[in-house]
Amino acid sequence: MDTEASNTKERSADDLFKDFKEVSITEFFRKNKAHLGYSGKVRSLTTIIHELVTNSLDACEESGILPDIEVEIREIGSEHYRFLERDNGPGIPVEHISNVFAKMLAGTKFHRNVQLRGQQGIGVSGVTMFCQMTTGKPMRIKTSTGDGKVNAVKLMIDITKNSADMIEQVDYSEYWRGTEIEGEVKSVKFNLSDTGPYEYLKRTALANPHAKISLIDPEGRKTVFDRSVDVIPKPPESQKPHPKGIEVDDLVNLSKQTSANKLSSFLVGEFSRMSSGKVKEIQEVIGKEKREVKGQIVDVYKLDINKNPRKLTWAECEEIVKAIEKIKFLAPATEGLQPIDEDHIKKAVLNILDPEFQFVLTRPPKVFAGGIPFQVEVALAYGGHAGRPVEGGIKAEIMRFANRSPLLFDGGGCALTEAVKEVDWKRYGIKDFDNSPITIFINLISTYIPYTSAGKQTVAYEAEVVKEIKFALMDVARKFQMFYSKQRREGEKEARRQMLLKYGTELAEGLAKLSGKNVDAKKVYRDLTALIEEKIKLANELEMLEDAEDENGAAIPLEAQGDELIEGESEEKEE
Repeated sequence: MDTEASNTKERSADDLFKDFKEVSITEFFRKNKAHLGYSGKVRSLTTIIHELVTNSLDACEESGILPDIEVEIREIGSEHYRFLERDNGPGIPVEHISNVFAKMLAGTKFHRNVQLRGQQGIGVSGVTMFCQMTTGKPMRIKTSTGDGKVNAVKLMIDITKNSADMIEQVDYSEYWRGTEIEGEVKSVKFNLSDTGPYEYLKRTALANPHAKISLIDPEGRKTVFDRSVDVIPKPPESQKPHPKGIEVDDLVNLSKQTSANKLSSFLVGEFSRMSSGKVKEIQEVIGKEKREVKGQIVDVYKLDINKNPRKLTWAECEEIVKAIEKIKFLAPATEGLQPIDEDHIKKAVLNILDPEFQFVLTRPPKVFAGGIPFQVEVALAYGGHAGRPVEGGIKAEIMRFANRSPLLFDGGGCALTEAVKEVDWKRYGIKDFDNSPITIFINLISTYIPYTSAGKQTVAYEAEVVKEIKFALMDVARKFQMFYSKQRREGEKEARRQMLLKYGTELAEGLAKLSGKNVDAKKVYRDLTALIEEKIKLANELEMLEDAEDENGAAIPLEAQGDELIEGESEEKEE
């Protein structure tokens, strides 16, 4: 042991840190591309299409344009594809092209507290990086803001600098508005599976009924998911953070950046639901202490609300956050949330799934993690094209969305999937949920989606979110139970009707014989059939009255449904 120790050369601290260097964010993601969703051949191609289409939808909606998006994928070799995505959006000013497509953590979304599909400013530059890694070729971007000038650019990413390496720029004088992106990628695969680009675009069309989306696949097949509504969603508004969701570090950083000169105006200006009265309440909760003022010991507030916020200490910020936890605030404003709309979801579900039964529900806004607003939309579709076809049958399908964007991967660890599992489906007449022709649609909307990774495919478990989704699913399940029970009763009634009619012929002949020689068996049969049909009609009308609901889905008692119906029913019974 001593010999081995003596042969080991001791290294100085300077030697250890000789190779210490800064790594750019682009270089980090190049070595950890799975964090961005590039971790499988099919998934990687779908991720590319997802990032491009997401940007197009956000750009069109924020500009008040009905999206018209075209996607084309062509196979040019073994696991080698060329893709093209084109939109009719507002275009990109030429000075911003390089930052959009070749600079990570740069964009218009990360710093805004607003409901958008993208959040981090990584997605589309990640596409450039992945294509560059697998083919060594640049991305081609053609864009115009409608000013009569079209800019065509080829670029790659300088990995070490997290910036664009511009290869070519060409200007065209023609009228056109929008953005067209073309690139090549290897080590990927196109197929029609549940995680492929086709399924992604189908689900995107379902959650974005105002968009027209076209796909030309490698086989040359063109599929058009036409828009089912012509209404552009109202852009959600940016929101100030809610006090209940703030952490000490957030407060410290905001205080250093503010232009306010007083702590009171800083708190009122930076946070929603904060007023001068609430600032005073914070001061009261933190309390007073004895200080010497002009030679006298007096009680003064520990927190000076007239203090310059840029001079706040960490300890003072801790006291403010602790005080906020003890104070009641109004719930966050929901102007930053924009649901799809129940009627629009219904039209999209009918347009794509054509089910026998569907029911859509939007729950009222709630908050999670103290002060982050969110809202849940769910739909249940049964029969028709609902469910997921598999060899030998059909499986239940769970469609997960976050801010209208499909989540196709890693469903097992997602909070949305967990909420579905927590529902006791047998209680609602669905004995074998997994093998039923059912599609469950869940859209979680929020100013902040708690994704588990930069790949944005899995939502982290938040108790408030899961609870709200579960309640919504139970509501639509109850509606399905009513439909299914009614459908079952209709089947049973028809079976009884057929049985009565089946034995009606023999019964009519027997009655004719018992009544005398001059009785016509055919007439007896007609009268008997008419009596059966009349009784069935009366039973159906009574059942409709018993099943009547008001606009909120609550049962309407028979005595509250109008004297005319009750009297009519009595007259029929007397007759």
